[in-house]
Amino acid sequence: MGNTVAREDFEWVYTDQPHADRRKEILAKHPEIKALMKPDYNLIWVVVLMVLAQLTAFYLVKDLDWKWVVFWAYVFGSCISHSMTLAIHEISHNSAFGNSKAMWNRWFGIFANLPLGLPYSISFKRYHMDHHRYLGGDGIDVDIPTNFEGWFFCTRFRKFIWIVLQPFFYAIRPLCINPKPITRLEIINLLAQLTFDVAICYLWGVKSIFYMLAGSVLGLGLHPISGHFIAEHYMFLKGHETYSYYGPLNLLTFNVGYHNEHHDFPNIPGKSLPLVKKIAAEYYDNLPQYNSWIKVLYDFVMDDTISPYSRMKRQLKGEVKQD
Repeated sequence: MGNTVAREDFEWVYTDQPHADRRKEILAKHPEIKALMKPDYNLIWVVVLMVLAQLTAFYLVKDLDWKWVVFWAYVFGSCISHSMTLAIHEISHNSAFGNSKAMWNRWFGIFANLPLGLPYSISFKRYHMDHHRYLGGDGIDVDIPTNFEGWFFCTRFRKFIWIVLQPFFYAIRPLCINPKPITRLEIINLLAQLTFDVAICYLWGVKSIFYMLAGSVLGLGLHPISGHFIAEHYMFLKGHETYSYYGPLNLLTFNVGYHNEHHDFPNIPGKSLPLVKKIAAEYYDNLPQYNSWIKVLYDFVMDDTISPYSRMKRQLKGEVKQD
């Protein structure tokens, strides 16, 4: 239970990320994929319905016993909250209204953020674009754990705790690795969120607020959907940087499991990523893949050779452009 993992540092690589080259190859061979590079307008209505579902839940839990508030926060609220973070991920790529209406996507992201309880959308957009441009970039890509995380969370029990605390590390890590000046949109995101939270508390009380915040924290921590955090880029096989998942939870997560496909074509909405895989099957079928995020979480904890250090990291060269 307390065995220390073997890895003591990140896997440093001195090559460019593979996704840009594969994208060029695939487009040269399958130019019809370009037709998939368009907004997914259905995303707008899905997000609106999810916000309405959470508003309904806030009202329904206001008079429940605390044990049932906690129960529904984990069973229902956590699923909606985590799914909404992945809707915000889609919106960050301008999938709702298209690249020509970038600001519409930003405002819509702030709206989608409301039932999460904590301001998230605008900051996520800024850092997530860095993750795509500079995958594994030292001091840039805040998806990479800190050295402290790799050093400390090195036993099975500590790795379990690390999974439970994922939302806190994702919130704090940017401030440690790559702090950025606060923008006007981030202030608006914060004020809109505070106004919404105060309104919910005034209208329906503290149980509704607890349900909202607990659902977000639980949904991003020890939860089956959270397997995607580890499945996407943690090196279960040496030399493989990005992994796809083709299981049923893609239905709740806007196909974020199609992660090789997403990094190859970040301007294609999640709805169309299965088509990318089908069209360019020769590029994806033989790549390492998962069919269970729960098993990913289990293997991460129990495999003593895997830890937060199990990531590829790059020393970036030349000019670095950030949002």
